[in-house]
Amino acid sequence: MSERGAQLVRIEKPVYGGAFLARTEGKAVFVPLTLPGEQARVLVVDDKRGYTAAEIDELIEAAPERVAPRCPHFGVCGGCHYQHTDYATQLRMKQEILRETLERGGVQVPAAIGVLSGEPWGYRNRIRLAFDAKGNPGYRGRRSHAVIAMRECPIAAPLLVDAAHAIAEALRALAPTLRPAELALFCNGDETALLATVMFPHHPKLNVEEFARALQDRVPALHGLEFAVEGRNGQPRRCVARRGATSLTYHAAGFDYRVDHGAFFQVNRQLIEALVERVTAGRSGKLAWDLFAGVGLFARQLTAGFDRVVAVESAPTSTQALAANLKHTRSVPVRAATLDFLRRDSADGRPDFVVVDPPRSGLGAEVTRELLRISPPSIVYVSCDPATLARDLRALTTAGYMLASVTLADLFPQTFHLETVVKLQRA
Repeated sequence: MSERGAQLVRIEKPVYGGAFLARTEGKAVFVPLTLPGEQARVLVVDDKRGYTAAEIDELIEAAPERVAPRCPHFGVCGGCHYQHTDYATQLRMKQEILRETLERGGVQVPAAIGVLSGEPWGYRNRIRLAFDAKGNPGYRGRRSHAVIAMRECPIAAPLLVDAAHAIAEALRALAPTLRPAELALFCNGDETALLATVMFPHHPKLNVEEFARALQDRVPALHGLEFAVEGRNGQPRRCVARRGATSLTYHAAGFDYRVDHGAFFQVNRQLIEALVERVTAGRSGKLAWDLFAGVGLFARQLTAGFDRVVAVESAPTSTQALAANLKHTRSVPVRAATLDFLRRDSADGRPDFVVVDPPRSGLGAEVTRELLRISPPSIVYVSCDPATLARDLRALTTAGYMLASVTLADLFPQTFHLETVVKLQRA
C-alpha cells in the first residue's frame, strides 16, 4: 500500500465493481462514490503498475445527477455503491457497463438492451450480517473488514432489519459473553415468514428453545431458527441446534415454493415474477432442462409448457426443496453437478430448451463445450457476472448461437451488482 499527495481528476465513466474511472498521465485511476463528469481532488490509496485506486478528498464539481444518500451508513458500509445518484442514472450506468463488458469480451450486443426494474428500496429478502465487539449486527466496511453497526438498511425488507436487532438484543441479554460470528436472515415476499441462522465459531452454550421464546413477541414471523458452527478449511457450516420449521413457503409467479435454510433463491422480492416471466414465457416443447436449478423457480414454471422438465442441482441446501417443489409435476429433479449431468445423463434426448443460471464463475469451458456438443436449439442464460457471461457468450456465439435478446435485470438496486438474461438461438 502506498500513498501520494492529492490529485485533481475528471471522472469519465462507471466501471464494474462500484468504482468510476479517471485518468492521470494516461494511467487509470479508480475512484468510488463519484459520478461521470465530476471533478474531484483524490488521494491515492493503492498505486499499482497498471492502475491506481483513490478516494475522494474534496468534490470540486458535482454532477447534476448527484443526490443525498438515503442510508446514513452509505460510504462507510460496503453494501451499497450507487446511493449518491438517482435510480434512472443507476440504470443507465449499468446498461453502459453491461454493454462495454460484453463488447470488450468479443460479443456483438443487440442495439437495444432491455431493462427489468422495480422499486429500488426495501427489495432484499435476504441479508447476512456480522457482529461488532459490542454484539451489534452490521455489515463489513467498504475498505476494511471492520463491522459497521447497522441502525437501518433501506434496501432490505423491514422485517429483516427488525429481526436482526431483536436477535442481537436477545443474545446480549441471554448470553452477554457469547460472541456469534454471523447472522443470516431470509423472509418470504410478504414478510409473513422468516428463517434465521445464527453462526458461531464453536458450539454455543445457549438453549435454542429459550432463545426462540425470547424472540416470540418481537419477531412473530420467525418460523425457523437454527444455531450453526462455522465450517473450517472450506467445509460447510454445521447445524448444531434447531427450533421450528426448517423451511418457509415463498409464493412467487403463481406457485408456492419451499425454500430451506441456506438454499438459493432470488434476492429481489419485487422482481421475481418479472424475472420468471422473462426467462420462461412462451416456451413449450417435449423436453426442457433447468441447469443450476436451485429450488426449481424456473423448472416449476416450465412444466406448464413441456412434456418433461429435468432440473439439475447439486447444493445439499437446495436439493430436497427442489424435489418437493417439483412433486406431482412433469419435472424430474436430478441431484448432480451440471457438468456431471451433461457428461453422464444427457443421452435422454436433446432438449428443446435449456435454462442455465450458474454461480458468479459462469459456465466455464467444460460446461460450455458439453452444451455445444448437445446443441439445444434455444438457451436462456441467467448471469450474475457480466465478465464471465461475456466469456461464455463468446464461446457460444463463435460456435453458431446468435443473441436474440439481452436484458438487464436490476435485482440489486443501489449496488454495482447486476443480473443479465440472454436469450440465444441456434443459427
